[in-house]
Amino acid sequence: MSDTLNHSRRDLMGAVTLSLLASQLPSGARAEASAKGKVTKDTGGALQSFTSVRQIDAGVLNIGYVDAGDPRGEPVVLLHGWPYDIHAYFDVVPLLTAAGYRVIVPHLRGYGTTRFLSQATLRNGQQSALALDVIALMDALKIRQAIIGGFDWGARSADIVAALWPERCKALVAVSGYLIGSQALNRNPLPPQAELQWWYQYYFATERGEAGYRKYTREFARLIWASASPQWKFDDATFARSAHAFDNPDHVAIAIHNYRWRLSLGAGESQYDQFEQRLAALPTIGVPTMTMEGDANGAPHPDPAAYAKKFSGKYQHRTISGGIGHNLPQEAPGAFAQAIIDVARM
Repeated sequence: MSDTLNHSRRDLMGAVTLSLLASQLPSGARAEASAKGKVTKDTGGALQSFTSVRQIDAGVLNIGYVDAGDPRGEPVVLLHGWPYDIHAYFDVVPLLTAAGYRVIVPHLRGYGTTRFLSQATLRNGQQSALALDVIALMDALKIRQAIIGGFDWGARSADIVAALWPERCKALVAVSGYLIGSQALNRNPLPPQAELQWWYQYYFATERGEAGYRKYTREFARLIWASASPQWKFDDATFARSAHAFDNPDHVAIAIHNYRWRLSLGAGESQYDQFEQRLAALPTIGVPTMTMEGDANGAPHPDPAAYAKKFSGKYQHRTISGGIGHNLPQEAPGAFAQAIIDVARM
C-alpha cells in the first residue's frame, strides 16, 4: 500500500496531528521537552542541542543516550545513521513526548559519548553487532518492547531487530525500507552508475581512504550530508552540532570496519556468525511497519517496490516530497513523528 505525502518544507509540520501541534509552544519560546531530555536555545532564539545525555553500561558499551518524556509512556527507540548523530531527531523528540511517548535516542557505537567498556574489544561495525547494541540498551533500561525507528545505519539495525527479535519490536519505521544485507550478496557487482554512488565504500577499502577519513572527518561528513540531501540547506551551526559526535575516539575505526566488512575485506567476530547466517537469508519482517523515502534522496537506496514484499505484516509506505533527502527525520520531523504515531496504531 503506497501513501505519497505531498508536503512542502513549510508545511511539513502540518503532517502532525492537531493534538501535537496544539501541544507545541510558540516559536522561540519552547523550553524543555521533558526533565530528562531538555532542549535549549542559543542567544538568537534557535533551538541548539540536547543538554541531558545519560550514560549506561549495555553489552560491550557504555552508551550515551537521550531519555525524554514520561518514563511511563510507551517507549520509542530512534536510531541515527552515518555520518549523523542523535540531533537528527532533535525536532522529532518534542513532538513524540508531547504525544505521551518516552523517547530513547542513543549515540551508536563510535559516536558521541558512547564508549567501549574494554580496549580489547574489536571496533566492529558489522550489522548484527550494531543491532545487538539496541537489544543490550533495551535490556539495560528494562524496556521489554518498543517502537523502533531509524534511517541509514539506524534503519538497518531497526530492520534487524524487527526480523530477528520481533518480540522486542512493537512496530517499525524504516527510512529507505529493507536494508538487511549479507557479505555474499555484496559480492555481486552492480551496474557502473550504481557502483559510482558507493564511491566512499571503495575509498574506505584502502589505507589511503582510512587515513583520509581520519584527517578530514568533518569535511568528509559535510560532503556526504550535501550529496545525500542535495536540497537540504543546512547551516554551519546545524552541522557543527552533530559533528562533535565524530570526535569519538572509535568513530573512524567503526566507520571503516562497517564498510570493509560489507565487502568481506574486514573480519567480523564469531559470536555474531549465527545472526549473520540468519540475515543472509534476507528474512521477512512481520511487525507492523511504515517505510519512508524522501523524494530527493541523493544517497544509494532501494526502490520501495523492490522491498515491499519483505514486510509480511501490516505495512504502508510513504514518500515525502518537497525536496527531502537522506536524513529524513531531521529534514521532515513532522512527517517522521507522524509515522511513529501512525504505525503504533496499525
